Amino acid sequence: MTPTGTPPRRGADTLTASEARRITLAAQGFSRRMPASVAPRHFHRTMDRLGVLQIDSVNVFARSHYMPMFSRLGAYPTSMLDRTFLSRTTHYVEYLAHEATFMPVDDWPLWGFRMRGWQQRISSPDEWGHVHTRTLDWVRAELRDRGPLRPADLRDDAPRERGSWWDWDDAKLALEHLWRCGEVAIAGRIGFERRYGLAEQVIPAEVRNTTIERADAVRELVRRAARSYGVATVADLNDYYRLRDQAGVRAAVDELVDSGELEPVSVRGWERGGRPLPTWRHRDAVVARRIDRAALLTPFDPVIWFRDRALRVFDLDYRIEIYVPAAKRRYGYYSLPVLVGDRIVARVDLKADRAASVLRVQSAWWEPHAVAERDAPRVAEELVRAARWQGLERLSVSGWGDASDAIAHALHGQETPVDRHEHPREVVSAI
Repeated sequence: MTPTGTPPRRGADTLTASEARRITLAAQGFSRRMPASVAPRHFHRTMDRLGVLQIDSVNVFARSHYMPMFSRLGAYPTSMLDRTFLSRTTHYVEYLAHEATFMPVDDWPLWGFRMRGWQQRISSPDEWGHVHTRTLDWVRAELRDRGPLRPADLRDDAPRERGSWWDWDDAKLALEHLWRCGEVAIAGRIGFERRYGLAEQVIPAEVRNTTIERADAVRELVRRAARSYGVATVADLNDYYRLRDQAGVRAAVDELVDSGELEPVSVRGWERGGRPLPTWRHRDAVVARRIDRAALLTPFDPVIWFRDRALRVFDLDYRIEIYVPAAKRRYGYYSLPVLVGDRIVARVDLKADRAASVLRVQSAWWEPHAVAERDAPRVAEELVRAARWQGLERLSVSGWGDASDAIAHALHGQETPVDRHEHPREVVSAI
């Protein structure tokens, strides 16, 4: 038993939907108190729970990899995360451990099967790597002679005199291909620009020289995914690390059940075609008594990044609308789901207007299970906290969205100045 929850009832094989949500949120760290002051050790503990931190370049509010730590730990200097994850470090490295993610450097061997798969792909006769062997060889030689480099460093020393084979896009592709194959690793970033080095320049030898067979790696990754989710289906476990190997995941689940690490359960409401979805609970999962937390969630937070699971667990039908034409957007450019307790109650489209020092709430919408009178103050508090984290002095709320007025009203009870503004969508609608 822990201070924040109780072990699931071992004699029972059925969970309520609420219990499943609270297991998930506890496994993801939302049942824990936020620290009074965030230190790098809190990042490490959170990474132990999450396993990976997905990277995304969209910066309309805050880049995605900054958000999960803020959601779980509260405000912290983003420069602290940069030093821990973006600078050259022995703790973390980037790889395709979901999409592009930060992961513990010790996990590098777990992805040997994916690296070997890329090596086979690019070396096939009709594939890019076979056609561009000269480019690959030149990039390898440059990294070997000069150490880790930014793509711009290669561009500045491009062998244009060698003939028509050179193309700058090919050099960038070569770096990415070699990274996927495990020959190259990311040796930190300058700003948001990657520095690429040969794996031996970045990954410790004892890690780099460890080989893990595919079946063993898949079993370990499924075990970790089950621990990070608490309760999950095969599809959930397959997606957490983007294994794309349903048969391998099923085999791993069977082995983990035999070893006692997973146990079969059913969750009320988790059904397909009127029949319960096969579901498993990790032996260390706890049902938190309650989740007393409000949090903004990035679209790439593990809690919601698998959209099928987000719909099943939180009744959140979510889609990123960055690539949707503006006139056809339902919720906004980059709306963030808002967690209050164990429910997703709203989604807000945020924009950090740094020149004006304003956090703009471009739209705000209630989710089906929201209770406006109860939830608006919690959402408002979270928006104020987000503005302060980003160093913004004011908030401004547009009129677009059925939650906008209630949230704007709740914000007036906060100490941060609040304005209203028109969203371009409102102006167009009024014409």
